[in-house]
Formats: sequence, structure tokens, C-alpha cells
Amino acid sequence: MKLIRTEDAVGQVLCQDMTQIIPGKSKGPRFKKGHVVTEEDIPVLLSMGKVNLYVWEMEPGMVHENDAAHRLAALCLGPGTVAAGEPSEGKINIKAATDGVLLVNTQRLNAVNATDEVMVATRKGGFAVREGEALAGTRVIPLVVREEVLLAAEAAAAGEKLLEVQPFVVKTAAVIATGSEVACGLIEDAFTPVMVEKLAAYGIEVTYTATPGDEMDAVVAAINEAHEAGAELVLCTGGMSVDPDDNTPGAIKRAGARIVTYGSPVLPGAMLLVGYFDENVAGEKLERPVPVLGVPGCAMYNKATVLDLVLPRVAAGVPMSKQDFVVMGEGGFCLGCKPCTFPICPFGK
Repeated sequence: MKLIRTEDAVGQVLCQDMTQIIPGKSKGPRFKKGHVVTEEDIPVLLSMGKVNLYVWEMEPGMVHENDAAHRLAALCLGPGTVAAGEPSEGKINIKAATDGVLLVNTQRLNAVNATDEVMVATRKGGFAVREGEALAGTRVIPLVVREEVLLAAEAAAAGEKLLEVQPFVVKTAAVIATGSEVACGLIEDAFTPVMVEKLAAYGIEVTYTATPGDEMDAVVAAINEAHEAGAELVLCTGGMSVDPDDNTPGAIKRAGARIVTYGSPVLPGAMLLVGYFDENVAGEKLERPVPVLGVPGCAMYNKATVLDLVLPRVAAGVPMSKQDFVVMGEGGFCLGCKPCTFPICPFGK
């Protein structure tokens, strides 16, 4: 930072806001910190009584914060994302270009943020976003930054994009509500309407329903029928605990699903099962495997459960692995906040 004559400040970067007072009309910043002085600005500044200015020296190898913001934004812009206009005071936001699930490249994001004088702040990955919603903001910390800082941030990204929004692709689903009491008509099926509403939020229509009871063979038959009917997602509700008469996990496995996990480090929802049909009923490999979920009973009456952490990715056709569930343990304990703010803050914390 240095003090120079205003007439000599063209091309320099202001270090502070410049307030202009027009008696009886206005008072406010005429030029903001970070503004690059132009020839046209000189008479205005002089009329404001600014004979000298504090400026950053734009030496060779230095980059203005707005130009740096464009370069940092470029590191973020994966498929389904777009920069939200021009930088404002050195900051530029990234927004969703489509409805879908936000995927964050955590490893590369952390590497970029480990670089001094730069920052990228994002929303939590794995959650549903809507077109036009803000996903992230990025900027450099000083008004001007050395070129080598940006080169280091770009090297940390290693040619990978930090953000992606994968659009929802699953359109149809089957809901199989187990339980002999439901099959016999002793109680009304309260699970299916909850699942129908939850799936509709992702544009998924329930095209097949069944209430097969608790017998293993009947549940297997219902799962196979749903798969044969072309459901792109199969949800089996209830019967997910370890009691002897809870046959849903075994039925999903016997129906031929590849099991990814039975159990998750999330409360409520520890008894979730996630599997996939990799082949159709004719034994032909599917281009996109069909997810099969064993949904624990808590999803019927809790607003936020592990199902809400899984559905956005499932709806977007993002394959889930065991490791995806391992990392859910941190932050996976619901406090039951009233009112629940999920999914703005996962599990209301």
C-alpha cells in the first residue's frame, strides 16, 4: 500500500471506500475498495477533495481480486453449475444450472482451501438443490494477489472440478409395504403415502405398490414383480430389524440384489439397507443399476432420517458405496430439533 497523487492513480487499486457527499441529495461510497481507477474517475475524485489516494501497487505478477475470482470460479464449475454473474467486491458465487444433487469433490476442495489467501465455501454435498440456487462462493483474501498463489490453487485442484450438480434421472418407483397386519387389512397402510410424498419431491412417480405381508416368499415375489414391471427404484418398508419375523433384508438379498450395506451409522435410520439390481429380469446387464432400499420404520414418522440423506443421490442415479455410509457417522445423530430445519442443516444441528 502506498500514498500517491490522484492524478497518478490511473490503473491503481483503491485500498478503501471513497465516500461522496452531495448536500441535500446523497451520501455514500462513490468508489469502493478494490476499484481500479480510470481516467474518467480523476475529476470526480478531485471534486471529492481526494488530492492523494492510498492504493495497492499493481506490480507485474499481481492479479486484481475480481480477475482472481474468475479463476477460482473456473475451478468450481463442473457439470450442472454456472457462475452467478460478475464478481462483486472480489467475490463470485456459483449456482445450480439444473435440479439435482450437489456433489462436492471434498479432497480437492480441501486442497484448494489449504492454499493461503484463497477460499471456496460450498454447501454440504449430497443434498438436493434446485436450478438457480446458490451453491458456493469464492474469492481471494487480499485486494490483489500474487500470480503464484492462483497457480498453487489451480495445481491443488489438479484439473478436477470442485462442484457438480447431477440431475435427477429416476422417474418411477415401487413401494412394497410389508407387515401381515397391513396385508390382512387390520390397519391402514400408512407407510406408502409417506413414501409417495417424499419421492414426489424428486419428480419420482410411484407406479407399483404391494402389501405382501411378512412371509419371505411373498416379499421376494413382490420385489421381483416390481423389478419386472420396470420400476427404476424399489422401496421395501418395514420388517427391517433383527427380529426373527423381520424378513425384508433376507428377501431383498434372495431377490438377487447386490447388497451395499445393511445398517448405517445414522440415527434415526440405523437399520437401512441399500442394494442394487445390476441385471434385468432377463439377466441382461443394466446401464443404470436399479436401487433397492430396505426402509426402516422410523421413516414413517420422523421428518429427517437416513433416507433423506440417501434419496437425493439415488434419485440422480449416483452409485453409493459402503464408504459413503461410513462417513455419515459424523453428523449422523439427529437431535430432534423442533421445528426441524432439515435439510438446510443436516439433522437440525
